[in-house]
Formats: sequence, structure tokens, C-alpha cells
Amino acid sequence: MRLRKGFTLIELLVVIAIIALLMAILMPALRRVKKQTQAVMCQSNLKQWGSLFMMYTDDNNGYFPRRTGNSGRWIDVLWNYYASNEDTRLCPLVTKIANPTMTTGIDWWGGTFLAWGKVPPWDAGGGRTVGVYGSYGINGYVYVPGTDPMYKPAARFWRTPNVKGVADIPLFLDCYFWCGWPDDDDRPPLYDGWQFRDDSDAMNRYCLNRHDGNINAVFLNYNVRSVGLKELWTLNWHKGFNRANAWTLAGGITTEDWKNWGDGWMAKFKNY
Repeated sequence: MRLRKGFTLIELLVVIAIIALLMAILMPALRRVKKQTQAVMCQSNLKQWGSLFMMYTDDNNGYFPRRTGNSGRWIDVLWNYYASNEDTRLCPLVTKIANPTMTTGIDWWGGTFLAWGKVPPWDAGGGRTVGVYGSYGINGYVYVPGTDPMYKPAARFWRTPNVKGVADIPLFLDCYFWCGWPDDDDRPPLYDGWQFRDDSDAMNRYCLNRHDGNINAVFLNYNVRSVGLKELWTLNWHKGFNRANAWTLAGGITTEDWKNWGDGWMAKFKNY
């Protein structure tokens, strides 16, 4: 009887090397597919948020909440609309919350892959809802202005989705805080993850490298799409926003200018 010959050590090593090579080739592709899937899920979340805001305006004569310095935040006013939808509060790429136990003194601002919240009892002034968290934020200019919230001129506010050019007006976006009041002269982040938290320079709250040079946003027409980081300066954030400002191609900025801004991290992204 002829004995069956097994694999030699060399043959086994060759097979293992081939498998390792294939894995090295496939893993980056699999990671890209996973991130693309997560980006689609993020857009699905924002589509649901668009529906929630639409429900709110339908219930309130076509208007967004009335915002003053201490009241009208969407996190409080829309609580009954979204409280049970915990899964939609976070982009799938955001897996941790800044202060999940609401421990006294711990920072609860978010980051690129970190959710803001949970809003703790010790910092819940002005009617903030304790325990709320998320990885998205509203464009503060969609509100109905009360007493010039955040010291922004009342004439800038959209108040309602029933205006012209809704496809270019951002409503709700990837963000490291729950809101922002961007102006056309706001500075881009000096490096990936840089934060300037003052309300006077808020565009960086949305300028997050969360989706490979893009974020996701739902607009005032309730459509959702990907937005390039440099594209943020071309959107129609408020009435009077200069969309041909110094940070846009229309305003004369070049790739070389981006290379010289901060550590140059945004130069590789698409220009708008």
C-alpha cells in the first residue's frame, strides 16, 4: 500500500505566506467598506433627525424653537420627539461619550470620535436636559431668535424651513457640541482635532475629520448628504453669510494657503 504524502514544512510556510499576503491586501479594502457602511448609517440617522425637526415645525405653525440665551435649545424642546431614539444620537464612528457617568468636574465636550455629554446636573443651567448626549449639532441660525441668542443679530436667523435656497442651508450636522453659530470669517482648525470653543468662532465645531475629509449633514429641505470640510465655508449658514469668503476658491484661497494654515492638515482635502 502506497502511503499518502503530507505537506512539507516549506509548502506549509508558503501557504501561510500567501494567506498573510491576501489578508494584507484585503484588510484595507474591508476597512474602507466598513467605514463607508458606517457613513451610510450616519446619514440614515440624520435623515431621521430631519423627520423629527419636520414633525416639530409641523406641530408649531412651521417654525423652529424660539431661542434665547437660556431657553429653546433643541435638546430640551425636542426631547419628547427623540428621547426614545437613542441609537440615532450617535454617528456609528462615535463609540464613546465624554462623561457617561456625569461625574463632577469632568469635561463633557465631544471630539471627532467622542460624543458630547452626558449633560451633568452640575452644568445643567438654563433648562438643559440632564443626561442628554450626542454626536450631532444644530445650526443655531435656524432658530426663531428671542433676545439675540449668543449675541448674534436677529436678522440673520432663518426661523422656518419655508425660505428660499433650503438645499444649501444646513440644519443638523456631525458636531462636537450640540450647536454652533458659524460666521464667514471663522477660522479652520489649526490641526486635526483642534478646538476653539467660544461661540464667536464656531465653525470648527463642525469641521471634524470624521468621514475622511467629510462630515454628514441634513439640510433645511430635509435632504441628507456628505459635506467636504472646506465646503463648510460655502454653505448658507445664515442670512448675510458671505459664501465667497476668504476660505473659499471664490474668495481666492489656494492649496498653498491651506498648506500654510496651522500644520497644513487640511491641504489634502478637496477645495471648494
